[in-house]
Amino acid sequence: MQAASAGTQQALAAAVQQYRAGHLDEAERLLRQVLAVNSRHSDSLHLLGVIAYQTGRLDLAVDLISKSIAINPKEASAHSSLGNLLLQLGRLDDAVVCYRRAVELKPSFSEALNNLGNALKAQRRLDEAVTSYRRALELSPDDPDVHYHLSMALLARGDMAAGWEEHEWRWKTPQFAGTRRDFAQPQWRGEMATGRTLLIHAEQGYGDTLQFCRYAPLAAARGLRVIMEVPKPLARLLSSLPGVDGIVVEGETLPQFDLHCPMLSMPLALGTTIPTVPSDVPYLHADAAQVAVWRERLASLEHHGPRIGLVWAGNPRKHLPAAAAIGRRRSMAPDRLASLFELPGLHFFSLQKDGPAPPEHFPLTDVMAEMGDFADTAALIANLDLVISVDTSVVHLAAALGKQVWLLDRFDSCWRWLVGRRDSPWYPNLRLYRQPQPGDWDSVIAEIVSDLRSL
Repeated sequence: MQAASAGTQQALAAAVQQYRAGHLDEAERLLRQVLAVNSRHSDSLHLLGVIAYQTGRLDLAVDLISKSIAINPKEASAHSSLGNLLLQLGRLDDAVVCYRRAVELKPSFSEALNNLGNALKAQRRLDEAVTSYRRALELSPDDPDVHYHLSMALLARGDMAAGWEEHEWRWKTPQFAGTRRDFAQPQWRGEMATGRTLLIHAEQGYGDTLQFCRYAPLAAARGLRVIMEVPKPLARLLSSLPGVDGIVVEGETLPQFDLHCPMLSMPLALGTTIPTVPSDVPYLHADAAQVAVWRERLASLEHHGPRIGLVWAGNPRKHLPAAAAIGRRRSMAPDRLASLFELPGLHFFSLQKDGPAPPEHFPLTDVMAEMGDFADTAALIANLDLVISVDTSVVHLAAALGKQVWLLDRFDSCWRWLVGRRDSPWYPNLRLYRQPQPGDWDSVIAEIVSDLRSL
């Protein structure tokens, strides 16, 4: 902290208080008052940069925090904050430099070690990331964020036994603590429980539910009567799961049950490792009558040849800065797909429910306005030959239906797709096309075009 007048310190303290209370506009107003008096007040520049980051003004945030560091280069927290920004912007090498500098200035800075692990993980340097997380845990052994991030790195490198254990720390993180279900009934740990009723409740996103609902039949095979609670858009589709006695829509009254298990705790309960991933597909099925209706409709279209579904953008989640940054990295502008439409004999369908609209001249059949839930989309996909998609819920839907899926994957891939592989133990019908460098969609699309030529 730099020396400052009593008035400046008072204004800064008030700004910090407003910031911690979530009143970002008022905190920003107070900080700008300080800077109007002293434009080189590094702490105010730093916090103002953090607020700019949290409100989506990333370029401004980089500028403000960089100025703070130029004024006070020995402030470790500012280097870590700048690293966070650069990480979200995909400048991974620069982010690593910032975090290492923060740790150099303050070796006990567990938060910076955690952040360094995140940047190394994004670079696919998983062993180094795990080392950094473990160093952070030596300093802060009960930090749930570090444990959670460690779980992601362990799972990404295929160390599932340790990864699922660490993954249980998610419930203590700010991200998940508010969604934890505090049932009086005990959590199921995989034991035989013949005749007892198990509630498996969905968590996280649609894609997670589509991926991990596959565990319900395995629980039924251990003698349990299985009830699943899922988001409404998935309820009708998931009723096709074998071994499930009932589907409850989130928010509705739950029936009586004896045990419960969060859906992403099922792999831990059943001891899932890479060789034991339940990978049989299809495990979800579209409604036969709906499939027949779409078969007739598509047959009446003028286009012929292989039918290919396309998705180019995920949910932006603009209200969550870190998630929004992932959304930007996993998505692409639809005009990047232009070279696909130059290939003859292929019939492309949009499976993009929301997101940026494609150029009007793209020869895309788009009936997504008719899709009311995932069961509707499943019936359409059942009539396609291939789905090409960025990492979003449609990937899991199509793969769970047994369709061939080509996944357009960002450089800093999600843990579930592992590293160093083109295939997936979760879906034998899925092929991965990874960015060779952050943001390099052109190489991915070029490889897709090459493979489509021989489809």
